[in-house]
Amino acid sequence: MLKIALIGCTGSIGRQTAEIVRRYPKEFCFSALACGRDGAALGALCAEFAPKAALCAEGTFSPPAGTVRLSAGEEARLFEDCDVAFIGAGGFAGLKYTLLAAAAGKKIALANKESLVCGGALVMRAVRERGLDLVPVDSEHSALFQCLAFRREAAFERLVLTASGGPFLHLEKEALARVPAKDAPRHPTWQMGAKITIDSATLLNKGYEVIEAKWLYDAPFEKIDAVVHPESIVHSLVYFADGAAMAQLGYPDMRVPIQLALTYPERLPCAPQLDLPALGKLSFLPFPKEKFPCFSLAVAAGRAGGTLPAVLNAAAEEAVHAFLGGRITFPMIAETIQGALDAFPREEALSYEQLAETDGKARRFAARYISSHGK
Repeated sequence: MLKIALIGCTGSIGRQTAEIVRRYPKEFCFSALACGRDGAALGALCAEFAPKAALCAEGTFSPPAGTVRLSAGEEARLFEDCDVAFIGAGGFAGLKYTLLAAAAGKKIALANKESLVCGGALVMRAVRERGLDLVPVDSEHSALFQCLAFRREAAFERLVLTASGGPFLHLEKEALARVPAKDAPRHPTWQMGAKITIDSATLLNKGYEVIEAKWLYDAPFEKIDAVVHPESIVHSLVYFADGAAMAQLGYPDMRVPIQLALTYPERLPCAPQLDLPALGKLSFLPFPKEKFPCFSLAVAAGRAGGTLPAVLNAAAEEAVHAFLGGRITFPMIAETIQGALDAFPREEALSYEQLAETDGKARRFAARYISSHGK
């Protein structure tokens, strides 16, 4: 039985991971659970799955008998008795857990984009030094992983990430300044948390995935492309030197890459198979970089490297929160990110503590920027 330490158990990814463990109780169990604030939901999951340890980072939590409640500073204990560390927490907070899992020498199933966006150099160095298995959980990177025969070091000519285009794909650029926050979370094909759904609407999310691809597959940015695929059936493609291309297809269902990260190279029943005749045509469109500048800002920060991707992410998190709260317009998300990137010099990324300090400074800058430039 595979023992899973699930970080971010009360979020969208965490809830879907729990569905898989419920479906296959003989194959999987939770050795530890952790969440951010929702202590009540964590308590319910502990009562159901009886992990040995649990942590609620910022909320109150009363564990059931048999589960040890961990406190701040004891996060490393989450990984003492697991076979795989499943990092499903959102935001910069996930980086700390990814590095702790690597220090513990565990296989890592990585659903937290920010771990590689902000700390790719640190994470990949730890993975290489300890010879760890790092498995991507994002649907796009799971697709690339599958097309590369589960070998992140496999040779390729080009990686192509697909994007639905988000809810505002067909709006004119001028209309984006008037979109209300309530419309942005309505992703056309995926059911996700609020932050990542807004990142999909701005296409920042796809910029993050370009940075992830650089680290996961040791890919130069010149070999990473993105296209719009509104149906979200083709989850990404790999081109090879002989002109062949391989793609992974399936209905948009995050349970598939979540489960595969736990079972590969084996597979278990999970989702309905594609009904090809019912699909009709599949469409692909050029990537609208000019209309959605967050994508190019992310790629530029990724190319620059060092601490700038952490600045990018911190400013983005603050800006998305402000947009959802009605304090800034949709285009101001990109303006806030640009302002932060212009304000901070690039430094080499040397430690988690340094990146955490950069994250805090960039958040404070973004908050001031939003306060002075917002509605």
